[in-house]
Amino acid sequence: MQVAGKNAIVTGGGGGIGGAIADRLVRAGARVVVADLNADAAAAVVAALEPEFPGAAVAVGADVADTDRIAELIVRCETEFGPVDLYFANAGVMGGIGLGDDKDWGVTLDVNLNAHIRAARLLVPGWVERGEGYFVSTASAAGLLTQIGSAAYSVTKHAAVGFAEWLSVTYGDAGIRVSCLCPMGVETALLRAGEHSGDTLGMAATRAVTSAGAVLTPDEVGELVLAAVDDERFLILPHPEVLDMYRRKGADYDRWLAGMRHYQARLLESAGGE
Repeated sequence: MQVAGKNAIVTGGGGGIGGAIADRLVRAGARVVVADLNADAAAAVVAALEPEFPGAAVAVGADVADTDRIAELIVRCETEFGPVDLYFANAGVMGGIGLGDDKDWGVTLDVNLNAHIRAARLLVPGWVERGEGYFVSTASAAGLLTQIGSAAYSVTKHAAVGFAEWLSVTYGDAGIRVSCLCPMGVETALLRAGEHSGDTLGMAATRAVTSAGAVLTPDEVGELVLAAVDDERFLILPHPEVLDMYRRKGADYDRWLAGMRHYQARLLESAGGE
């Protein structure tokens, strides 16, 4: 899909990967609703684009896991620009360290998974009727592998990948395209959350990502996302080595699990030594 002339919604668009995606979309000729729980952050992204691309983006402060607010975003896009062509379900949270508690799980499930499902419920029927639409899910390499440190993050990102797969299988022949973004380390506040948690397992969680491969900038990832959308490619891997890791996991699950336990032990030892 060529994004020029299309209308998009980007959640978690107030910075990080979402902000970079919104920026790249506008520069490629799309019109964008930038949504974020932090309304000021979303406004800052739009304000940075306004001098060069006046009127091409609008900012909305919204809890994008709430069905009513998602519906309002869709109406805002239709009012400002026209029907939604692309939806980037990008907002995400890290979740609690370890097993977490019910509140942690509730929030993480809502933002990392249910927000995608609720948006799809509202958008897919209209896309099927029109014969086209594009849903881009931001998951994580953790959704293909796992995340040391946070059960909730790992499980919800696996679920996000699974939901994106299901959308593609179920509606791909109806003209709906789906992509799933699965990066490792990207320099965002989310990446450093465990590092600053004061918890040994949390510190290990951050180091598991930063030591596994290069830490990319959000701009680098945003550029790769738009290239993948242009190619209508399902799996977006900013870190190509993730595919090799995923293959090794599938080839010998028990060996992979043993290796991850060993890796975690080394990370915990290092974090505990500080």
